[in-house]
Amino acid sequence: MYIYQLGNMADKKAALKALAVESGGVEIMAKKMELLYFFIKDLKTPAANILKQDALSIGADLAVPSGVILCEEPTYDCILIGTRKHMETLSRKELAQPFGLKKVALELKNFLSVKEKPLQIMGVINANDDSFFEGSRFKDEDAILQIKQMIKEGANIIDIGAVSSRPKAEFVSMEDELTRMKPICDAIASEKLYEQVTFSVDSYNPEIVEYALKSGFTFINDITGASDESIIKLAVKYASKLCIMHMQGNPQNMQENPVYEDVMVEVSQFFEERIAKCESLGMDRKNIVLDVGLGFGKTLEHNLILIKNMAHFKVFGCEVLVGASRKSMINKIIASTPEERLPGTLAIHLKAVENGANIVRCHDVVEHVQAFAIQEALK
Repeated sequence: MYIYQLGNMADKKAALKALAVESGGVEIMAKKMELLYFFIKDLKTPAANILKQDALSIGADLAVPSGVILCEEPTYDCILIGTRKHMETLSRKELAQPFGLKKVALELKNFLSVKEKPLQIMGVINANDDSFFEGSRFKDEDAILQIKQMIKEGANIIDIGAVSSRPKAEFVSMEDELTRMKPICDAIASEKLYEQVTFSVDSYNPEIVEYALKSGFTFINDITGASDESIIKLAVKYASKLCIMHMQGNPQNMQENPVYEDVMVEVSQFFEERIAKCESLGMDRKNIVLDVGLGFGKTLEHNLILIKNMAHFKVFGCEVLVGASRKSMINKIIASTPEERLPGTLAIHLKAVENGANIVRCHDVVEHVQAFAIQEALK
């Protein structure tokens, strides 16, 4: 006899089936093998005490501050700990409890019903001279050659923009943006490249967005988070996907002093409001993509919190995009120029996908395709 510790198993059902576990047992045991953690903010004190006892009664637990039992404060932050099986039980049990626990039960049910989305690699092409990474800048014929290269390398989506969104980027007129975008859009349309890959327009200008959509683009990447209703209406009109990005402030001031009481709560509430706005204007939720906006009005700490807890954003039922490619947050961890940040980019993106993202926006397509192929094999 010999025993060894197993690492994390992404596909627990496959491991049990390989062991020849009876089919009914596979379903039951897989839920017991997945340990989940939920942070509950401002839970009413009586609810915390009830949930603590209910969790303990089934083998789960609720981590609470020391003053909860004495009801020293009206609300407390807590961490609920248990297997998927435990959470399913609590999502039913707490429906009958008072003090807001019904809402906790319903939220747990939402998290447990999340479905996985297929991984997609989004390549980046900038048709401007001032994007922060020089290696992403391509114009006219060079942009088309790069598009074809990215398709060959395995990109699922190609994101094309003509205005830099780096901190303190200069304003660009609609006329100049169109002058940069038009030749690329026209070539994509004339060569029917949209039949080979999904094209995304990185713009919040309605005129530019509509020109791209008419040229065969089917994805809008809006860094202003659908703040302009006309962008949402265009997405509905052309049945396009719309990526809603969170940004505190604007590119000119977003990194001056970003402050949040709780970045997870505030970004999540932003998405709730914008999704509701999109749906009220006729968008299907399946066409909404969420981007937490790493580096857009966030400190390094904010960025790391969002990456570590990215699984949370799957609860909305939308695809989740991550874009940390060669960004300055890597330099804040280890000194590096944009040209030296590919290893750091891959590390962040691999972890973000492991934590719930499914669309990866990057400058280096072939390297990402290889890295994710290895990650998949390791599962």
